[in-house]
Amino acid sequence: MDASSIIWDPLLPTGILIAMAAVGALVMLVGFAAPRPGIPAPGVIWRIAATAAILAALANPSIVVEDRTPLTDIGLVVVDRSQSQSIGARTEQADAALAKVTAWAAGQANFELRIVEVPAAGNLNEDDGQSGLRDGTHLYEALDRALIDIPRDRFAGAVLITDGRVHDLPENIAALDLGGPVHAMLTGDRTAGDRRLTIIENPGFGIVGETVRLTLRIDEPRAVRARQAQVTIRRDGAAVGRTILAPVGVDHSVELVVDRGGTSVFELSVGPGREELTRSNNLAVVTVNGIRDRLRVLLVSGAPHPGERTWRNLLKADPSVDLVHFTILRPPEKQDGTPVRELSLIAFPYRELFEVKLNDFDLIIFDRYRRMGVLPSIYLRNIANYVEAGGALLEATGPEVTPATSLYRTALASVLPGEPTGKVTEAPYVANVNEIGRRHPVTATLPGLGPDLDATPDWGRWFRHVDARPKSGTVVMDGPDGRPLLILDRVGEGRVGQFLSDHIWLWARGYEGGGPHNELLRRLAHWLMKEPELEEDRLTAVSSGDTIEIVRHSLTPDPAPVTVTGPTGETRSVTLEEQGDGRALGTIAVKETGIYRLDDGSRTAVAGVGTINPIEFADVTATDMLLRPVAAITGGGLSWIGDTGIPDLRRARPGRALSDASELRTSARWLAFQRNDASAVIGVRDLPFLPALILLLMIGAFLLAAWRREGK
Repeated sequence: MDASSIIWDPLLPTGILIAMAAVGALVMLVGFAAPRPGIPAPGVIWRIAATAAILAALANPSIVVEDRTPLTDIGLVVVDRSQSQSIGARTEQADAALAKVTAWAAGQANFELRIVEVPAAGNLNEDDGQSGLRDGTHLYEALDRALIDIPRDRFAGAVLITDGRVHDLPENIAALDLGGPVHAMLTGDRTAGDRRLTIIENPGFGIVGETVRLTLRIDEPRAVRARQAQVTIRRDGAAVGRTILAPVGVDHSVELVVDRGGTSVFELSVGPGREELTRSNNLAVVTVNGIRDRLRVLLVSGAPHPGERTWRNLLKADPSVDLVHFTILRPPEKQDGTPVRELSLIAFPYRELFEVKLNDFDLIIFDRYRRMGVLPSIYLRNIANYVEAGGALLEATGPEVTPATSLYRTALASVLPGEPTGKVTEAPYVANVNEIGRRHPVTATLPGLGPDLDATPDWGRWFRHVDARPKSGTVVMDGPDGRPLLILDRVGEGRVGQFLSDHIWLWARGYEGGGPHNELLRRLAHWLMKEPELEEDRLTAVSSGDTIEIVRHSLTPDPAPVTVTGPTGETRSVTLEEQGDGRALGTIAVKETGIYRLDDGSRTAVAGVGTINPIEFADVTATDMLLRPVAAITGGGLSWIGDTGIPDLRRARPGRALSDASELRTSARWLAFQRNDASAVIGVRDLPFLPALILLLMIGAFLLAAWRREGK
């Protein structure tokens, strides 16, 4: 391809040339005015020609010839490979459309086709510095990034192969100026419906012991008025949950009970509707963080001793703890004749504490308390009922306890795990964590604990131990000769701990280096109050980027693999690696956002990757409503593959129709790429407009003709 143009390179400044042209024009006007007005003087015409030739020579015109090569037009095909494209026959339709476009482009001259695929979860490229799971289908972002490398005069248009669920369209679509048409080949069935569950309002957190309210909505196409659907609510992956009936098509409030601190995962699922494209959006996950408003602890000390200050300091150090502490200073058998009115002591308010306000306490601690007639047996039965209903009880025994005075000889025998034998050892020993205790969250990995079971912990010695026979529960710490020191047990809905020594205060005083008294007692109290982080038998999963970290806690090694079920139903098996401290760890890489279910045969858990309730599955019905404005602004067209088949492709000059569907509500049968005919300059030649010799001969000839005409 050659292209030429005339350029001017004056030998004199432009101003002088203009002045010369003006003087010449004035002289010529005078020649036309004399000798007879309206009749030019002889030779004037030839003088005008000579003057024009002289001015043209001084303007120095030349011809520039450009050698050009044609450039190919560039078309884009953006293929949606998001999770919603895996529904029904959408993947097959997308593959067939891509194959047809590719085959057509291969037969076109001066045309280049570039293909951009948008993988599931919107991860555009693994090596573009932006890898990672994102929510929704980012089709416009992929198109925009591809246009960066395409010159505007070569862009022939783009075809989006998608189900129409695009989640990153710009807000101001009217301002789009891409330089070419944007077409859409739509997959899926535009008439298909789908039931979906949406969380409208999530409380996020709640006070332990109270309820929180969340709002959900069930949408279903062509739903019958007043129709209801059954919703199942499970907590922390439980196999069985409670069910409620919720109306379809309207917002509905549900109350959730927050009965413990920490994060609780509630899984809500609705049964299938009359029309279903996928069950993935029939499920939603809500996390609620339980916050304890005030932790109420009742501490009852049977007698003054150095250890009660340790308990008091530990509990009072936490500003969220409301501590009620009573020390029995004057038991019934201590009668010395002093009149009651002269005593500064108060009567033990057992009725108010153990009947009226018993259920207000989160934890009850009996510290060196024994049967002494202060607390009637009916109230001890109330405490046993309190534990079985979900309360927490801790007993720390002392040397005063005998088989006859032990709380085990009361109604509390039904909840206490150890029966005192009456033997009290007064000899130095180092408390030790046994094999089970090294796997229990209360005692595992305590500071100073040796790496091996036979290694003596780096702790100070104790000098008293109360012997007891374990009747139930789990012994996690041993005293002298391997006898039980700390027993933990679950009773009904509640929990019980039994400490068979009162010498933990030696650690608090730093005797022989002390020990981890704060950490041990803190863990013990939180385990008794059912903190999820201290559960000894649980399966948890935490998502971090594009991986899920799996942790299984158990008191015995468990070789069972964990089955992971992804959002699309794909299952994988993960073998966990034992850590020796009650934990088995494993990780799994994931590529899809959504909810993952984990099951090892006896434990279950759920994990949300990316957005817990992903927008990708919020609505999976195929639609053209989102892309219709884009096609209208850019001059593109919309075609439903399921209605009219894969449309034909053409190339059209600018200004011509780019689709046969003038109204975007109808499905186009052909779509056109824009023909730009762009070219690139590969060489430039500069040629004189007229050679100088020819110009001189022309000027001379014009002057000679004027002279001869005037001579006549």
